[in-house]
Amino acid sequence: MLAKEGVATLEQVQSRFPNHEILARPKAIIECYENIPCNPCSTSCPFEAITIGEDINNKPEVNFDKCTGCGVCVYNCPGLAIMVCEVSGDKLRFKISYEFLPYPVEGEIWNAINRKGEVIGDALIEKITLTKRQDRTALVQVLVDQDYLYDFVTIRRKI
Repeated sequence: MLAKEGVATLEQVQSRFPNHEILARPKAIIECYENIPCNPCSTSCPFEAITIGEDINNKPEVNFDKCTGCGVCVYNCPGLAIMVCEVSGDKLRFKISYEFLPYPVEGEIWNAINRKGEVIGDALIEKITLTKRQDRTALVQVLVDQDYLYDFVTIRRKI
């Protein structure tokens, strides 16, 4: 499906997520499904939790024991292919990169969007981080229903 439609299959998405026990703490989820020459995630991780290996074309791997879910890799990924996920009670907390204007505002409710670009529910904007180091790529922390673990990927402003 990825090669035909540009959308990862459920099996591909699930292969990038750790089990629920690990997601009790924030962890980076890297959705790189093809070998491409890229390494900003591994070079920017302050905890050396992301490795690519000797061949820059390798897909990055996350060592969930080292990953703190800080989000530095999220806003450093040029392909917007990384998010941080944490199971929080009956909700999921995601940190995603966001590069459109206007930026969301804390407390707003935006649409939760899946990989096909479809609205799947609501996303509560919890926090926005935007520093000079992030070069206009905001790190947006959102809460969504736990049912969207393998569906949620981004947000869209409600009209």
